[in-house]
Amino acid sequence: MKKHLSILFLSVYLLSVTQLVELIKLPVMVEHYVEHKEQNPNLTVLQFLCIHYQGPDVFDADYAKDMKLPFKSHTNISSVVFYPLIQEYETIQKVNFTYKKQNLYTYCFAYSSISLSSIWQPPRDC
Repeated sequence: MKKHLSILFLSVYLLSVTQLVELIKLPVMVEHYVEHKEQNPNLTVLQFLCIHYQGPDVFDADYAKDMKLPFKSHTNISSVVFYPLIQEYETIQKVNFTYKKQNLYTYCFAYSSISLSSIWQPPRDC
């Protein structure tokens, strides 16, 4: 029971945090491939993948279905995708820092050496 429960929790976590949720869309991709195959019987799987995943998006009649394919659109809010939006970068000015060495720790002996040295003396006869 613990094994099944841990597999369930792990799968729920991975589907919510990572892009594995896109794998659920694989049946949509197979269905869309069958539709393209009916229109063009000579179409291979590799050609289908090149049409939909290589190059820019084509705005044709089945654009809405194209966007439902796996890894075509980012629907997961928790995923972070970085795109280089800024082409021009500003120059960064060099800042000179000076290093000032400070003696933060000083050795201070609060007790006199006479009182401490008397502790380690052998007992004396009065």
